[in-house]
Amino acid sequence: MSQGPGVGFGHVMLLAWFGLLILALVAGAAFYLSRQLTRQALGHSLSVLRAQNQRWEQLLAKQADGRWHSDPQHRLLSWHVNGAEPLPASGQPCWERFGLLNLEGSADAAALQVLLKQQPAEIDCRVQALAGDGGNWDLLGLACWDEQGQFQGYQGVAKKLAVIDEQAMAAGAAVMLAQAQTQKQVSEQAQANLLQSQLQSQLQAQAFEAQEQASFSYTVSHDLRAPLRVVEGFARILKEDYGRLLDRIGNDHLDRVMGAASRMNSMIDSLLSLSQLSSQPLARQPVNLSQLADLVLDELQRSAPQRKVTVHIQPLMTTQGDPVLLRMVLENLLGNAWKYSSKCEQAEIRFEAQRDGPGPWIFRISDNGAGFDMRYADRLFGVFQRLHSASDFQGTGVGLASVRRIVRRHGGEVWAESEVGAGAKFYFTLPA
Repeated sequence: MSQGPGVGFGHVMLLAWFGLLILALVAGAAFYLSRQLTRQALGHSLSVLRAQNQRWEQLLAKQADGRWHSDPQHRLLSWHVNGAEPLPASGQPCWERFGLLNLEGSADAAALQVLLKQQPAEIDCRVQALAGDGGNWDLLGLACWDEQGQFQGYQGVAKKLAVIDEQAMAAGAAVMLAQAQTQKQVSEQAQANLLQSQLQSQLQAQAFEAQEQASFSYTVSHDLRAPLRVVEGFARILKEDYGRLLDRIGNDHLDRVMGAASRMNSMIDSLLSLSQLSSQPLARQPVNLSQLADLVLDELQRSAPQRKVTVHIQPLMTTQGDPVLLRMVLENLLGNAWKYSSKCEQAEIRFEAQRDGPGPWIFRISDNGAGFDMRYADRLFGVFQRLHSASDFQGTGVGLASVRRIVRRHGGEVWAESEVGAGAKFYFTLPA
């Protein structure tokens, strides 16, 4: 009987080492997931930028007398002729500075406007300056596109044309008009090819991401749970077989080990759910947030019917988004308000919205609970970051990280304000 406590203490020390090993594995898995997601996003952005730079280098290889640049509304941002001072950006549309040379040899600003608004992938046309003796120019330009395939304007070069006779001018104008008539078909085909190439790149990136997601999920579900099951199993065996030999403190240590193993299982489940938020398809449709909040709070009230909580939900709060993911946002934020106000004699939870001018709606969930110190607000939305001890308020430290990821996928942002002992206010924006 006297050897019992020594044996128990040795097992407890062994289990403590197992616990540290599990924490290291979970931290490594979280870092690996973050690095993979960041590398995929940067790789796609670099491929788009590399393609645009390659096309621009090919254009610069041509003999030219100047360069020019326009924005998505075809306003001339720069016009730089070799050997002369660059002209300041006037913000004028290109057709207010130049006109397309027509059959009569005069400048047709309307024809140039029609050509540019068709947004061909590449333009090659002859123009004449509308003001002063700006001369005639051969404009060559390449369309610029961002990662979402949105038109961003043109970058190009310009070549000064020598004075030619009327017959040659008329012939050139006829060729340009013919080009203008067929340019739309050519540009549409070029844009379709570009979009198809971008779509293929996105599909490949999504396939790679899905493969990485599956690999990560398998690692977390099997490789990390395996030693955890060993820790939990041996702790349970130790308590059942040797618990009678241990004193109260020894049994308390075993209970702590098994409780920690159970919490680790919950953290692994939360980590898997968080990792899946990046790859889960986003369905956009009208969502009644007021109705969702009613459902969430009704479930919370049924889970703790003895609690008396004053609830105010602003009616008819609607937005566009994924109803499943937005419900997860409300479950986490309203669940936190419910949890951290549990020690108040008269708890109060409010869900409201406001809008300042033409900006997005700002939704606010507030409570009069424990609150937190704003000095640590930067840790609030991190994975496994908690500002309260688990003995005071239970939780895994993943809920708010999931909220931020979901809101940002919808194009919004989330932040918080609080004061210790005076409750907390969580704000998030969503597109109308």
